[in-house]
Amino acid sequence: MKADVAIVGGGIVGLAVGYLFGTKFPDRRVVVIEKESHVGRHQTGHNSGVLHTGIYYKPGSYKAKNCSRGKSLMEQFCRENEIPFETCGKIIVATQESELKALHMIHERGVANGVRCSLASRDELKEIEPHVCGIQGLRVPDAGIIDYIAVAQKLAEKIRAKGGLVLTDTKLLGARVATDSTVLQTTSGDVEASLVINCAGLQSDRVARLLGASPKVKIIPFRGEYYKLKGEASALCRNLIYPVPNPEFPFLGVHFTRMVSGEVECGPNAVLAFAREGYTKTTVNVGDLSETLTYPGFLKFISKHLGMGLAEMWRSVYKGAFVRSLQQLIPELRGEDLEPGGAGVRAQAISDDGRFVDDFVIEQSRGVVNVLNAPSPAATSSLSLAEHIVGLASEQVAWTLSPCASSAVG
Repeated sequence: MKADVAIVGGGIVGLAVGYLFGTKFPDRRVVVIEKESHVGRHQTGHNSGVLHTGIYYKPGSYKAKNCSRGKSLMEQFCRENEIPFETCGKIIVATQESELKALHMIHERGVANGVRCSLASRDELKEIEPHVCGIQGLRVPDAGIIDYIAVAQKLAEKIRAKGGLVLTDTKLLGARVATDSTVLQTTSGDVEASLVINCAGLQSDRVARLLGASPKVKIIPFRGEYYKLKGEASALCRNLIYPVPNPEFPFLGVHFTRMVSGEVECGPNAVLAFAREGYTKTTVNVGDLSETLTYPGFLKFISKHLGMGLAEMWRSVYKGAFVRSLQQLIPELRGEDLEPGGAGVRAQAISDDGRFVDDFVIEQSRGVVNVLNAPSPAATSSLSLAEHIVGLASEQVAWTLSPCASSAVG
């Protein structure tokens, strides 16, 4: 099978790239390879469905640049394709004096990134979320909620409608990189492509190595576990309630998220997963775990953050600890108000020196673009990231841009 562009990974980023390639270069054949039976089965399908605004991210970073534009493009795509989303707003809540400095830093970042946001007093927080307890907060009115699985399915549909292929149940086995093309060896046969885009998420560093790259990061899987509010307890949260995150840890802390279904999720925590696709506590992949525990970067990281890691693990095994974390935001909450929810696994890149890689990482070589780190807010940013990736890739080939194509994504 021959293709102009082969994309490894049928998550929302890979599908957005495939869709945008098909839009800008309609005479070129796009093939997406996905090892699962359906698209969006991993990070795309296991997040809480938040449309982020870009308030947290360092000004000038890839996250900051792509989140705002990505949100705008995503909302446009949803309007044009009748995919439900809602701009419901969120609050970030400081519950103690020691969090105020970090809260004000987030406010400053939001202003620098062009995000509508304003500091809120204790009384103003109560007006927005009557059950919240905080001393000060940050109101972010443009945050929203969305169904990212529906978006992924629509992107796949549009790729096929433009003549591309989305091959599910197709595992990548190996690759032969030549001067003018790359042959991907898959369980559905060989795919030869002029350009290969690696959007493999939890497997992205391994795929990069198959494609001849030598990434200086490794994907470490962190599982995030959720509870859901039961019955009438759902009334404790109107929309989105977040704590002030620890600036040294790239996770946002346990929070309350109303989803487009109307349910309210509580979480997630952040614990080391014993498999790259380890969605339960008992899922263990010896190879994955061994690779994590022998990686110098992870060992350096854990030596710096052992206390926090142990606290997260305790919160994972003991519901009472999870409840106490949530009660810092909503003191009325009780353990009996919660029922087990789902879980997701975050593909977090860690460098050799033990540093959490906090920004998107995209590297390219001849005929190949590797997306090596695309955690949250990658889903929100996916259509903007796709513009960037398509731009990088198309610089390598003498293709003529379709006169009908534009930077608008619909």
